[in-house]
Amino acid sequence: MAETPSSGEPIDVLLKSTQDLLRPEELVREATRDLVKEEIRRHLEKTLKEDPKLQQDMKDAVRDLLEARAMEYAALVRVGAATARLGLSALPPEVRRALTQELVSLLSKELGQIAERSL
Repeated sequence: MAETPSSGEPIDVLLKSTQDLLRPEELVREATRDLVKEEIRRHLEKTLKEDPKLQQDMKDAVRDLLEARAMEYAALVRVGAATARLGLSALPPEVRRALTQELVSLLSKELGQIAERSL
């Protein structure tokens, strides 16, 4: 009885990936979607260039959105810090001291690494 290669065989994996690459209907669909997106992008850019006020409104809205996201992330960090303080406050004093020392050590090490990477 001849053994057929299992689906984990390297040749089967290679054949399967080659077949996936050669699916013309998927390639055409993806290329068409990219063309449509690019055409819409061009139309929107043209519309914005023709209306400077609308273009400025869009820039302002995007800036406001980015600022709002930054504020959201800052608020999440503050909530996380308050939650950590609450959790530490609920611990017995000896456990709190030990855990606080470990956290301070970990945070200072992480902040040092971040500072080194940013220089």
